[in-house]
Amino acid sequence: MLEFHISDALIVFFIMPSPEIIIATRESRLALWQAEHIQQQMAGLYPLAHFSLLGMTTTGDQILDRTLSAVGGKGLFVKELELAMLEGRAHMAVHSMKDVPMNRPSELVLRVAGPREDPRDAFVSNNHENLAALPAGAIVGTASLRRECQIRARFPHLDVRPLRGNLDTRLRKLDQGQYQAIILAAAGLRRLGLADRIRSLIDTEDSLPAVGQGALGLEFLANHPTLGNWIDALVDPATEACVFAERTVSCRLAGSCDVPLGAFAEAEGEILTLRAFVGNPAGTRIIRACQSAPLSQYKALGDGVAMDLLDQGAADILNACRA
Repeated sequence: MLEFHISDALIVFFIMPSPEIIIATRESRLALWQAEHIQQQMAGLYPLAHFSLLGMTTTGDQILDRTLSAVGGKGLFVKELELAMLEGRAHMAVHSMKDVPMNRPSELVLRVAGPREDPRDAFVSNNHENLAALPAGAIVGTASLRRECQIRARFPHLDVRPLRGNLDTRLRKLDQGQYQAIILAAAGLRRLGLADRIRSLIDTEDSLPAVGQGALGLEFLANHPTLGNWIDALVDPATEACVFAERTVSCRLAGSCDVPLGAFAEAEGEILTLRAFVGNPAGTRIIRACQSAPLSQYKALGDGVAMDLLDQGAADILNACRA
């Protein structure tokens, strides 16, 4: 007689109700695209679970008349999502990694999904090919002190002004003639099918990206019984090592929206190369550092680059920016 053996795990799998995973997300078009992208990936990997989205409007989305550095930094885009998880209204959240602050609740775990989208800054204009083609006095819009610093250093004759709002709002302001050009993250434009708006891409040698730019962060409750293992399948180790090396620099230097700071790591095989800079908003002083290390030593690499910047006088720049 044939005997059939069914494991206890398989019995539980069939008799337990399908797990419900609620994913918190901002309600901007780009944020929803990113959350839906992760939702679809997880649904494909775990078809017996149900993944739903909890759309939220964050403080960062509501305050549009002031720069982020004046109202509390990029953490304003994630704190409501983190609160939803801590209060049990959501199990995980999807973030743009460049928006995730260094100080986070200990009850939550942060991982990096891969692969990373194009990390470069994009030059967007209706009438000009690149920054070098802009005439003196041309108005360039950006929400980033990091970009402002690097633009002013290379093109002091341009008029760099703040630009807030979601991606569609920024493009509309350009089209209305309020700016001759705007600088956006290439990743967001590509994800929303707007790559045709990119007039040119700015090389990372000329505009070092923001920490985590182009990468998606997956934040979730540390005590969840399955999410840690499930999310492992979405993590690209090289992408995560790059982003965490960059975040180590920012953490050591207490980087935030009130400091022009950039850090960008690239992996080639098992070797990670990390470049970073700190400057003043006027772009009149910029210090840079670059080091390489094995992929597994990403944190030590970030510490080393941060120390190099501090040895060159980064603390003086940082203190002046916050004064």
